[in-house]
Amino acid sequence: MEEEANLSINMRRFLLIINCLLLSVGVCGGPLMMRLYFVEGGLRIWFNSWLQTGGWPLTIIPLVILYFYRRKTKGSDAKFYYITPRIFIASFIIGVFTGVDAYLYSWGGSKLPVSTSSLLIAAQLAFTAIGAYFIVKLKFTSYSINAVVLLTLGAVLLGMRSNGDRPEGVTSKDYVIGFIMTLLAAALYGLILPCIELMYLKAKQAITATLVLEIQMVMCFASTAFCTIGMIANKDFQAISREAKHFNLGEGRYYIVVIWSAIIWQCFFVGAVGVIYLSSSLMSGVMISVLLPITEVLGVIFFDEKFSAEKGLSLFLSLWGFVSYFYGEFKQAKKVEKKKIQENEMTTTTQIEHV
Repeated sequence: MEEEANLSINMRRFLLIINCLLLSVGVCGGPLMMRLYFVEGGLRIWFNSWLQTGGWPLTIIPLVILYFYRRKTKGSDAKFYYITPRIFIASFIIGVFTGVDAYLYSWGGSKLPVSTSSLLIAAQLAFTAIGAYFIVKLKFTSYSINAVVLLTLGAVLLGMRSNGDRPEGVTSKDYVIGFIMTLLAAALYGLILPCIELMYLKAKQAITATLVLEIQMVMCFASTAFCTIGMIANKDFQAISREAKHFNLGEGRYYIVVIWSAIIWQCFFVGAVGVIYLSSSLMSGVMISVLLPITEVLGVIFFDEKFSAEKGLSLFLSLWGFVSYFYGEFKQAKKVEKKKIQENEMTTTTQIEHV
């Protein structure tokens, strides 16, 4: 039996919880680490983009563990890897777009407070829902439409007074560009999630935990390669040691921030693809959006950011959108469950009549 295929309901729930926890660490910790880097003197946007996926070698650890598990249960017949050339190419292409998204997000994060960028990224759920509708044919409900509208209104509301929380030293022009870059990052990643789900659906092979991790590793490798080219062009590698010496928290803590940024962001990406594998791209998008208000509050606490009335109203609209979506999903699940029970009853009745 495959070590990851045909998972029991309890095992799927357990793995879903683990991936949700990893995603939570990434969603809440990643933006805070990124903002810490910029607030304390970090200036390299390409380098910060690189850090978002540069921790991809960490994925090798669970892959090795799973391989030895297969060796133990299957012996010499155990496959060393599951990814096919077709899936590798698709993963690599999605990874390059992930690199573009990382650059957009880092650019925006260098100019915007965490509390503002987090609320803007919440609009990602709207883009994910739209992308899931067109790419994987996920049906809209009145509740999901309501969630999309509310999240969009929240982003528009923030844009109406975009200069109200402009950080010191950031020009109005840079702030507006950062605002647009962050929205573009939300839109792009909102489309990337359904593309990952589509790749799973079109894989023409069993989607196992090993394959999911392999896909994740290839995606992050491609993204890191893309950002490495940007770093070389921008001469970031030569500047890292100089930047570390002038970092406000000290040279040693600079490298601590850098290392933990890579680790925390890797938790985000592994958790995101894991949730897609065990649930759906929209579920992954919802999880990310649900956690963003927590990130916003943490930004206000740790970086003493302003919490304006516009942010408060935007947060309220975002939470309303999340509740609307979850309530819709709950009703839909109940409806599906009721339909299955009725079908089982009809099947049983038919069998009895034939007897």
